[in-house]
Amino acid sequence: MFYALGEAKGMDISMNITIWEKSILRELAKEYAEVAALDIQQENMKRMRDNNDLKPGRPPVLIDEIPWHEMDIDGQLKNQCESSFAQEMETFFRRKLFQWKYFPGDMVVENFYPINKSVHSTGYGLDIKENVAITDEANNIVSHEYLDQLSTEADLEKLHCPVITNDKGADNRKLGLAQEILGDILPVKLRGNYLYYAPWDVIPRLRGVSTIFYDMIDRPEFTHKIIKKFTEIQLSTMEQYEELGLLDYNIPDLHCTPPYVSDLPAKDYDGDKVRLKDIWIRSMAQMFSSVSPELHEEFDLEYSKPLFEKCGLVYYGCCEPLDNKIDLLRKIPNMRKIGVSPWSNIESCAEQIGGDYVYARKPNPATVAVKTDPHEIRKDISETIEACLKHGCPYEFVLKDISTVSYRPENLIVWEQTVREAIDSYYK
Repeated sequence: MFYALGEAKGMDISMNITIWEKSILRELAKEYAEVAALDIQQENMKRMRDNNDLKPGRPPVLIDEIPWHEMDIDGQLKNQCESSFAQEMETFFRRKLFQWKYFPGDMVVENFYPINKSVHSTGYGLDIKENVAITDEANNIVSHEYLDQLSTEADLEKLHCPVITNDKGADNRKLGLAQEILGDILPVKLRGNYLYYAPWDVIPRLRGVSTIFYDMIDRPEFTHKIIKKFTEIQLSTMEQYEELGLLDYNIPDLHCTPPYVSDLPAKDYDGDKVRLKDIWIRSMAQMFSSVSPELHEEFDLEYSKPLFEKCGLVYYGCCEPLDNKIDLLRKIPNMRKIGVSPWSNIESCAEQIGGDYVYARKPNPATVAVKTDPHEIRKDISETIEACLKHGCPYEFVLKDISTVSYRPENLIVWEQTVREAIDSYYK
């Protein structure tokens, strides 16, 4: 995944693997390979591809952004390896196998182990300063109070385009070690990234949300300067990713949504370096839930469109309700998928989206936060199914942003089973 605005990822890690750790990983890999070889994996991929090709049918169901620290059942998620590289591999296998066992939905278990290409960035010139409030030390979901780092023209001058680099040596070392461990059981592949761009998730962390809302009215010129600068940063980052060969169209998920589609890579792709026009870009403006369509277009979409034009396909929207802004999204070049959040009007979105885009429905994660009520889940899912069938929408369900299940893994198990049953009642 591309971390918005050049955040670093993929740092080198310890590679001292013991014989005991290798034995653990190989046993997990054997179990994983058996699952990956099942015919259902290709069937799930085809269903998702047809959906993204705008061919309405049975909707894919995925569960992502899981609070793994709350999910363990009988120690199945507990790592036994001690070295960092072995733990990384072990965590990958244990989580995939756990989800496949208990709440798979239509997840795809790929028939190889991925090594993500390393990405390092010099940053964009400012660091986030904040106060946090923590209620569960094991949960990375915390409350934030952001301190304003971007209030003056002088602060704006501190922003600059990052320098992106890739450590091919580290990537090859990881690739070689993983192949040594898994080679006769499971193939190992080096994988690139997709593009994820959410400037209005980043700018509030430098300013605070309320400050930005006031400045759109009181200081519009300054606010335009900020988003213009972040657009320049993003364009530079995208171009560097392309030049360095860090992009990839063959990925298992696009920030929690299935990316399989017949239109990517572009028809003139020669099998060498993946270009911007060969991949998806994922974008959103979540804090714009509270601004008018006019301001949303002025301060976000008008700046993002030139970036979207360079990419193969666009998926726009996350937690922000967009039912009163879909006419604006129709102006986006290469648009293929629109997020329908828990706070969107289900019927209105279906009527406006029709068969023109994928209706990417995000059920409310609050339904699994404390105790799962199958009746409530079935009612919500059925409402979406009926609206999409009525208006001919290709659609999907992706349960995400799951901050907690109150240490009740069964919540997700019940949710998945209930959704499957609800869909089955319409697709026999």
